[in-house]
Amino acid sequence: MSPDATATPHRDGTITPLREFVIAFGRLLDTHPNEPRLLAEGGALLRTLVARDDWLPEAFAQPHPTYYQQHLLHADSTERFSVVSFVWGPGQATPVHDHMVWGLIGMLRGAEDSQAYVERDGHAVPKGTPVRLVPGDVEAVSPTIGDVHRVRNVYDDRVSVSIHVYGANIGAVQRHTYPAEGGRKPFVSGYSNTLQPNLWDRSAELRHA
Repeated sequence: MSPDATATPHRDGTITPLREFVIAFGRLLDTHPNEPRLLAEGGALLRTLVARDDWLPEAFAQPHPTYYQQHLLHADSTERFSVVSFVWGPGQATPVHDHMVWGLIGMLRGAEDSQAYVERDGHAVPKGTPVRLVPGDVEAVSPTIGDVHRVRNVYDDRVSVSIHVYGANIGAVQRHTYPAEGGRKPFVSGYSNTLQPNLWDRSAELRHA
């Protein structure tokens, strides 16, 4: 990536917290934890990351007037996990959808409601009441604990941003939406961005060390 392609970091000018998160999460996966441990310990790492809102580059927090945005922040070189910022414009929402892999959702800015669904007689029907996520909250999904949901920005007058971690390169995973008329519709989400933040240039901090 050329210097001109590196996004300008948000607020205090450092994306060090994201780099530290990526390194720690890779080390967690290196220990081959089972899924409950991974979701618990990985959730704690994500909770630490979203506890502060001074590291996300502005380029990956910009809304679209019509569609929510899914910005890739990091993909593991062997596609064991990916980190994504979801940017929700006012009132924007996903369709009912699944993930096919484990996932962790951490709320960074604003708030969102996550409504779980279950399949019944070929239709996705709501399960329980929506879970509201506010900054610092973390929620888990997976095929083993519940994988189908719909997410919406709580606010009609402001942007919300959440940070998601998935057990694959999520933009390349064959997934499904669940139309109101029933059945499943396959989709591959891809990503909204064509550039990624440069996590690995440590030169500025080393110069000041």
